Amino acid sequence: MTDNTLLYKIAKAYYEDGLTQDQIGKRFGLSRIKVSRLLQQARQSRVVQITITPPMDSFGDLERELEAAYGLDEVVVVATNSSAQREVVPRLGMAAAGYLGRCLGDQQLLDLSWGSTLLAVIEMLAPQNLPDLRVVQMLGGLGRAESETYGADLTMRMAQTLGARMRLLPSPGIVPSKLVRDALLEDVNIAETLALAAQADLALVGIGAPLPGSVILEAGILKPSDLAELRAQGAVGDIALRFFDENGCAIDHPINDRIIGLDLTQIKQIPRVIGVAGGDGKYEVIRGAVRGRLIDVLITDEMTATRLLQEKTPDRLPVPA
Repeated sequence: MTDNTLLYKIAKAYYEDGLTQDQIGKRFGLSRIKVSRLLQQARQSRVVQITITPPMDSFGDLERELEAAYGLDEVVVVATNSSAQREVVPRLGMAAAGYLGRCLGDQQLLDLSWGSTLLAVIEMLAPQNLPDLRVVQMLGGLGRAESETYGADLTMRMAQTLGARMRLLPSPGIVPSKLVRDALLEDVNIAETLALAAQADLALVGIGAPLPGSVILEAGILKPSDLAELRAQGAVGDIALRFFDENGCAIDHPINDRIIGLDLTQIKQIPRVIGVAGGDGKYEVIRGAVRGRLIDVLITDEMTATRLLQEKTPDRLPVPA
């Protein structure tokens, strides 16, 4: 049995004096391996008790519980006073920009979808110099070419901000028929860009909800009849125009044969898919995305996060406001 006094001395030297295990070994006449074992024993015998104090105004515990409940790699929750999109989206943009700032590096391949939330992310990004990072457009162009919320413009802006290279997808995102899509996929530039996008290390995606007033309706990307059919088949939302149901399963609809972009199976195979969404009308679609493991990282607002956790653990008491 090791003397608790020795455990105490070694623990003090390591945790408070900042000595390395080699230095402690020389001081007490022990091998580094023996010091490591004694430190472990000090924790097991509670000579050492580690307390981690969350920062003020932190959602750390909520984030950790959501990660465990839905099998997510990471959750980032932002504080909001309202669920209105005009308030939530800028805060999500700031949080997602901060997340990217710490995880992006050279020699990576980053896919980008489209939407107003991703525009907010890019507007909040701090300039970097990552010349070997490649930003790839994962879905063809949508709506008016001059729109700043669509893939090509977002890809260019992100690449410029990060000092990175870009790869645009020279194609419409949705075409009139399968015949047209198949013909376009024969184009070498389009095929090579999609093949490159499928090899991405990470993807930044918005999570859309097919609601009245949504961008896909206002811009004429889809017709109201298309959305009605999709909803009738159980669609709750989309990632890069690939629609899914409440459990995150892909919707089998003819529209899929008209889209030029990665499908849900390809997106799920990307090692780290970062979904950014929150606010009014987004709960059901976010829930579907996390249920279906369509994303690995969720960046959302506190109201949505709390509701997701309460649903997963119905016996949990409501989180105080």
